[in-house]
Amino acid sequence: MFRVLFLMLLVLAALIAGPYLAGHQGYVRIETDTKVIEMSLVMLVVFFVSAMAVLYAVEWAITRFCRLSKGSYDWFFNRKHKNAQQETLEGLMRMSEGDYSKAEKLFSKNAKYADEPVLNLIKAAEAAQQRGDDFEANRYLIEASKLGGMNNVAVELARAKILVQQGKLPAARSAIDSLLELAPNNTEVLRLAIRIYQDSKAYIALDSILEAIGQRSFLSTEEYEMLEHFVDDGLLDEVMNETGQDGLLRWWEEQPSRRRKSVYARVGLIKRLIDSDDHESAQELALETLKKYEDEQLVPLFEQLTRLQIDENAKLVKVLAKRASKAETKYTDDYARALGYIYAREGRFEQSKAQFIILLDHEECIANDRIMALYVAERTGDLALAERIRQINLKEVNLKDASQEPVVALIEHTDN
Repeated sequence: MFRVLFLMLLVLAALIAGPYLAGHQGYVRIETDTKVIEMSLVMLVVFFVSAMAVLYAVEWAITRFCRLSKGSYDWFFNRKHKNAQQETLEGLMRMSEGDYSKAEKLFSKNAKYADEPVLNLIKAAEAAQQRGDDFEANRYLIEASKLGGMNNVAVELARAKILVQQGKLPAARSAIDSLLELAPNNTEVLRLAIRIYQDSKAYIALDSILEAIGQRSFLSTEEYEMLEHFVDDGLLDEVMNETGQDGLLRWWEEQPSRRRKSVYARVGLIKRLIDSDDHESAQELALETLKKYEDEQLVPLFEQLTRLQIDENAKLVKVLAKRASKAETKYTDDYARALGYIYAREGRFEQSKAQFIILLDHEECIANDRIMALYVAERTGDLALAERIRQINLKEVNLKDASQEPVVALIEHTDN
């Protein structure tokens, strides 16, 4: 607009000054090596104005053409971008329907014009993996890495998941280790780490991220507890197999208070000590546990106490008897079972019999308890008690046979 105004002012100035200069035209001479140009001052002004007009006209034409070209380019780009969005959504639908081949084509074809090309390539890799094409899946991931960078969490997470699907656990383990350094608090990374470490039985690695998992709180209380138990059992078995019973005790002394305070871990250690015939160490740990925790927390311990071999005058027996006399009714049977087995192994059959009678009266005797109770009854010469136990066993057998009769009848009816 300013240029047009400037041009008009020049023309106006020429019109005004023209008549005046007509009588005083002056003289303009332009001389080069080979040519001489002569003109009046008025003609110079006219030439200058005409040249400016031509220059502005050429500039306007070029600008108009460029705007037209840019507009055309934008129109074509927006059209491809819109198509990419639509076909990407269609690819997600195909993916959910199980048409992985079509989904892969839609994702890969539109990656260039999609809002997030990296995500398109990741989805294409997942689709290729679902149809079993490892090579194409890896190729898409390489392309995604080039676009998103080598430390892109989304790309590396997809890579680790695909490696798991391909059954390449060592490679998946390496990938998830790197991811945990890159994004240690990412919930999806932690979820995948749990799966990979569990599948590869990497108990130490899983133990190292338990605290981070607990802080993120993406697992329910039950799930987190099961994960802790999985780690405790795995570490106990691993240390036991590698270093033996002595090494296991040394390892236990070095454990953090979180594990040393866990009744589940303590019971697991006691179980393995008993399995290795170290009843003395198991007894010491059982006594310590019995003193520190309440009855409701000790339920897992009672099962191991039935396997324990201890001396007649051991402090553990005295503490058990004292706790049993003060225990709530619902825990009386647990103490009776433990004391019954311990007394029987010590040869104190009369005391053992009294404990098994409690179990029989409460109808809490399981099959193994009845076997031990029958042995105790026979050793004490209590024929009435022995006959009572046999009758219970016979009743249990009859009930078991009766429960199987409908199944047998159904099988016979089907055969006929």
